[in-house]
Amino acid sequence: MRGIFQLFAWLLLTTGVFLTSSAGFIFYNQWQRAKSEPASILTAPSAKSQEVNQASGAVAGVETVIETDDAREIIVANFLERHSSPMQPYEYYGKKLVEIADLNGLDFRLMPAIAMQESNLCRNTNPGAPHNCLGFGIHSRGTLDFESYEAGFERAAREIKERYVDIGLETPEEIMTKYTPSSPNGAWAESVKQWMAEMRYDDRESGRTLKTNDNVLDLAKTASESAQDN
Repeated sequence: MRGIFQLFAWLLLTTGVFLTSSAGFIFYNQWQRAKSEPASILTAPSAKSQEVNQASGAVAGVETVIETDDAREIIVANFLERHSSPMQPYEYYGKKLVEIADLNGLDFRLMPAIAMQESNLCRNTNPGAPHNCLGFGIHSRGTLDFESYEAGFERAAREIKERYVDIGLETPEEIMTKYTPSSPNGAWAESVKQWMAEMRYDDRESGRTLKTNDNVLDLAKTASESAQDN
């Protein structure tokens, strides 16, 4: 009887060790993978309530639960601040640019990405058109200007939706063929894709290495959908 008991105890102990080792191995692999892969904004790279890295808000490789009204607003604000845009306060313009994107049914990253390509987020605008951050309305008579940054983005977003996206131009490569067809070797589209990737991951280095030819409707929401989320 004692021998049977010892055998039974040994079997239980062996099974427990095996299960514990297997669980530990699986957990370790998942942990290693989480460390090596940057977090997409789709899994909330930075939660406002945690107040992480207030200088840039970026926590590459960390996934958290969204605990803010709209993580997209934080992503855009981080992007503006990271590149020292004169569009301040950053929180206000982060919210405003998301609202403009939603109003026109566009991916919220598109307009900031174009502004980064055209004017370094409004840092290098035409002196005669200081609020035109998007290279929009440039012709032989001069460059179109607006009364504010907001007005410029609103006009450009509306026309990009109507004159580009609505006729089937839905990627940076396709938009480039009409927006700036003289861009050498597709450089304009490559740059826009980089900035869109940077905002997807809220991380500058990830923008350089993980850029894709995103459809500009990929992360689009309508104004009503955004209101429901909030």
